[in-house]
Amino acid sequence: TPSCPRHGDACPCRVSSVLNRDVKQFGKKHMFDANEETCWNSDQGTHQWVTLDFPRTVKVSQLHIQFQGGFSSRLCTLEGCSMGEELVKIADLYPEDVNAMQISFATLRAGFQVEETVLDKLKITFENSTDFFGRIVVYHLRVLGERL
Repeated sequence: TPSCPRHGDACPCRVSSVLNRDVKQFGKKHMFDANEETCWNSDQGTHQWVTLDFPRTVKVSQLHIQFQGGFSSRLCTLEGCSMGEELVKIADLYPEDVNAMQISFATLRAGFQVEETVLDKLKITFENSTDFFGRIVVYHLRVLGERL
C-alpha cells in the first residue's frame, strides 16, 4: 500500500503551510505517524493542500483521511499525474465535518469516492474549510492501492 514513509524529512510529501511554522508540533509527518495525539495543522488561508510524490507509479484505490471536526474541508479536489506531466483533476470528494476516519471508495457512500487511478503524484486541495480562518487539521492520511 503506497503511503508516505513515517520518518519526517524522508517523506515525499509537501503541504501548503504549517500553523505558526511549528513543524515540530504541527508538521506534515504527523499525518503518517499513526499517533492519535498528533496532527498536521495548516496555517490560516484558503485552498490548503497536501501533495504526495510516490517513489514508484501506483494505482490508487482508496483514500483514508481523518480531520478534526470544525477544521475539515467540505470539498477536497484530487489531482494526479504521471512523472513529468501536469496535474489533472481526478475527483471531487465531499467529506463530512466529523472526527471519524473517512474512507473513500465507491461502495461506502456517494460523494466520497475515488476511481482507481494510476499516478506518480497526488495532490489533495482542501477547497472549503469549515474553519472561519481556513485552517485544516488532519490526524491521519493514507493512500491505499498497489505499486506498479
